[in-house]
Amino acid sequence: MEMIIPNWPAPNKVKAFASTRVGGFSRAPYHGLNLGDHVGDDAATVDKNRQWLFEHSDMPSKPVWLNQTHSTVVLELSEPTMNVLDADGLFTSSANVVCSAMTADCLPVLLTNTRGTQVAAVHAGWRGLANGIVEQAVAKFEGDVMAWIGPAIGAEAFEVGQDVVDAFTRFESQATNAFSPKQVQGKWLANMNMLVTQRLNKAGVNQVYYSDLCTVEDKERFYSYRRDGITGRQASFIWIEE
Repeated sequence: MEMIIPNWPAPNKVKAFASTRVGGFSRAPYHGLNLGDHVGDDAATVDKNRQWLFEHSDMPSKPVWLNQTHSTVVLELSEPTMNVLDADGLFTSSANVVCSAMTADCLPVLLTNTRGTQVAAVHAGWRGLANGIVEQAVAKFEGDVMAWIGPAIGAEAFEVGQDVVDAFTRFESQATNAFSPKQVQGKWLANMNMLVTQRLNKAGVNQVYYSDLCTVEDKERFYSYRRDGITGRQASFIWIEE
């Protein structure tokens, strides 16, 4: 199994990685290690993929999975659960709770404090990001916090309309710097890494690290909803080792 390890100076007891589509059992159009059970793939195959992921990683428990709806809900957990939770972020200060965020272009944001006593995984699409999902997660932490932004749609691939520009510039005027106008009137290219960094910085997080991997460009390694429409999901995981 291919694992993308964050390039950040997290404490040794904080473990994290992002999956790719490489491996697994799903057939086209989900072919590979699809972890999403809500995208039309065979449910038994998704379960098999999730079990395969668990067996080929060093997770201390099975990941906590979310029913993600582009909300700003960040739940706090003190122990692992097999229940699928309605939220777009998970936070814990307990060891061996594996927080997850599924994506296929949206930003996976992993967070830890510098002491390694608290971690969180956040699914941040443009709506959740504009509405404050990152701020909701950061507010749960104590002390200095660092962030890693996993594989997501790149700045040259994310075409948006004026509504997206307005959603961010209403909150922060400097957000205009994250949008490049296209020749087509009313269309822009959005730099999500810049947008999430602005929100993190404003919330007091100044250590921000990036995978710099674009899900749209790399079809062999990543699922991309913008590119393919019907597709699977990869995920990013973080936990505190006991």
